[in-house]
Amino acid sequence: MSDTPLDERSLYLRRLVFRAMVGGGRGHPGSALSLIEIMRVLYDHVLQVRPYEPRWSGRDRCILSKGHGCLALYALLADKGFFPLSELDRFCRLDAMLGGHPELGMVPGVEASTGALGHGLSIGAGMALALRRKGAGQRVFVILGDGEINEGSVWEAAMFATKHQLDNLIAIIDYNKLQSYGPVSQVQNMEPLREKWQAFGFAVGEVDGHDVDALTTALAEVPICPGQPTTIIAHTIKGKGVPLAENNPEWHHKNRLKPEELAQLALAIGE
Repeated sequence: MSDTPLDERSLYLRRLVFRAMVGGGRGHPGSALSLIEIMRVLYDHVLQVRPYEPRWSGRDRCILSKGHGCLALYALLADKGFFPLSELDRFCRLDAMLGGHPELGMVPGVEASTGALGHGLSIGAGMALALRRKGAGQRVFVILGDGEINEGSVWEAAMFATKHQLDNLIAIIDYNKLQSYGPVSQVQNMEPLREKWQAFGFAVGEVDGHDVDALTTALAEVPICPGQPTTIIAHTIKGKGVPLAENNPEWHHKNRLKPEELAQLALAIGE
């Protein structure tokens, strides 16, 4: 996966991420860069949404449970016209719309306030059940971090989803294999990950999380199995696209980028 090339759209979206980081002077670049292609495919090819009508009742729901990766979500929402691109320049300022975690009611297109990790799948399962009871055909997509699924609440939500046969619920795991202070395998090893989700009653697919075509195919086929919720394990690289940041835990969060770091970022993403 480290050799998966990035096309101009993926590079452009990375430029939006760093535009916001420069504007706010901080952010979680590693966590956002591993998400870009997942969010891109969702908003370009999968989700039924209306940027001019964010609360449209017929929309699909998309919850970024790993809320600290919000710069990837903000880049897509701004690109799609949910709010002006200029808002990225005010990221994390006191009077800004865009905070360090997504906030429901503040940011158009955000479905839940997230970042207190482990909550998104529970919220999504509740939404999925409510939509089904209404007879609606919308789906609920929840993007989780691999470190986040250390949380027991994730697995409680998984059992709930299976009990209610929520095949309109799709969990996508951003499996970059690094969390805030070390490799997932050392902090709390989640392997065998596919078998764990299957044991909890989910139909499971795996995909290269930076391969746009593969992601598009995988997400076009959900639900994988009628009557079962779906998990897509997306194998990604933390900091993808910026050699300085790739697989580097120091880029989980950055506060005040140095001039030499900015120069290397500009070179990597084609600024």
